[in-house]
Amino acid sequence: MPDLVIATSDDPLEPEQYRFVATDAWWLGSFGPYQHLTEHRLRTWIPAEPERDWLLDRSLTGRQRWLTGSLEQAREDGFELHDVAPVGLFRAPFGEFHRDRDDDCIELPQRRRGSWQVPTPEFLDRLPRDPAALLERLEADHPGRWAAPFSGAVDALRTCLVPAELRAVLYRALTGLPGVTVADETVAFDGRECVVLVHDAGRTRTELMIDIADGQFAGERDTTRIDSRCGLPVDTLVGETAVHTAVVDELGEQPDR
Repeated sequence: MPDLVIATSDDPLEPEQYRFVATDAWWLGSFGPYQHLTEHRLRTWIPAEPERDWLLDRSLTGRQRWLTGSLEQAREDGFELHDVAPVGLFRAPFGEFHRDRDDDCIELPQRRRGSWQVPTPEFLDRLPRDPAALLERLEADHPGRWAAPFSGAVDALRTCLVPAELRAVLYRALTGLPGVTVADETVAFDGRECVVLVHDAGRTRTELMIDIADGQFAGERDTTRIDSRCGLPVDTLVGETAVHTAVVDELGEQPDR
């Protein structure tokens, strides 16, 4: 695998503090033959001690970008135009956000079982710190689908909970996967200079953005590689996120950027 070296660091987090993760996303939605991107805002407060309450503030801005058809056409064809993403404030220990039948948040104070999708400190501590061994672990944990090892790694990075020394190893490990390359140049992304890992295979090209300032996950961008069956031409943007992190003292506190 290429000798990729990315400087990584984490802001110190005191026991009573919170890691704040802000995600601004455009995600794909479909109403039959009509495709659109909807803007989502997620703000998450993760305590240094995970058994304390986490807080998720999730909202829709109301902004949309129609890729095929239009809002009017979808309405005329009788589609119910609503997004299924739950919105509101959700609070629970261990980040266990759930909804009951009445659409209310319930709290389950149980320690999460670690995985790539739910990377607990215990799970992350057990991962190898050697790039080749970590690549083997990624592939072993994601059998079957060829794209799954890359997707699994991005799932973990997306939480912004992967510690600095492990992020550096994980980025190197990802370059050993088929279809993954390092872009020739850094790019300016959402006001930050980023190294880009590109997963260029299958139906979708994924660009993983890595902030060169601290090696933290900065976001991702997905574009079509081929004309899709639903009418989206090649090189159509079908998803994009920008992610910022900070350390704050209070639950609900938002940092100044």
